[in-house]
Amino acid sequence: MTDALTLPRLHVVGDSISIQYGVFLEPMLAGVMAYSRKGGKASDGDETNAGDSSMVVDYLKSIGETVRLPFEYLMVNCGLHDIKRHLPAEEIQIPLGLYVENLREIVVLSRRISKTLVWVRTTPVVDQIHNHLGMQFHRYAADANAYNKAADKIMKSEGVPTIDLFTFTENLGASIYCDHVHFVDSVRAQQAAFIAGHLYPRLRSGYTAQ
Repeated sequence: MTDALTLPRLHVVGDSISIQYGVFLEPMLAGVMAYSRKGGKASDGDETNAGDSSMVVDYLKSIGETVRLPFEYLMVNCGLHDIKRHLPAEEIQIPLGLYVENLREIVVLSRRISKTLVWVRTTPVVDQIHNHLGMQFHRYAADANAYNKAADKIMKSEGVPTIDLFTFTENLGASIYCDHVHFVDSVRAQQAAFIAGHLYPRLRSGYTAQ
């Protein structure tokens, strides 16, 4: 049996989508890595949800102030909270320019926290499903695409490996949502398997950014 203390450590920082697929991902990676996430065990509580990119920056700063390289791998996603458009004016929570600045800072901060940063693309938004009556904010597919595109450019330029959860999830079909933006359990399990398929061989072989 592998000693848990000798396993490479993966720390996950992400929104509620990552919380939900994390329930499936953690056992899939058992014996390969020591899994942790912001706030501890996966739940829907505020402490585990990393929120928008500015909140991610603040969280990574707090880690970096304590200990050098506590994790071998840091897996980060943010974007869904950034593209919230709050009603009635539909003012966006984090403008694209600030999002870009935050992602560049996340890359810099990750170098103090982990040996390898792994980026996960933001999952799809369907306007007609999300923006129904009673919502206090809207999200739009056009914003999700623009923010993913900006993140792609940054991560490529910085040599950060990217897991394209957006395209994988979009290709699963239409009946995948349990509400305005979250997914049914079967989709969460498939997302976890997709991510594990990227992480497992790379963690086993001492994965480094390319």
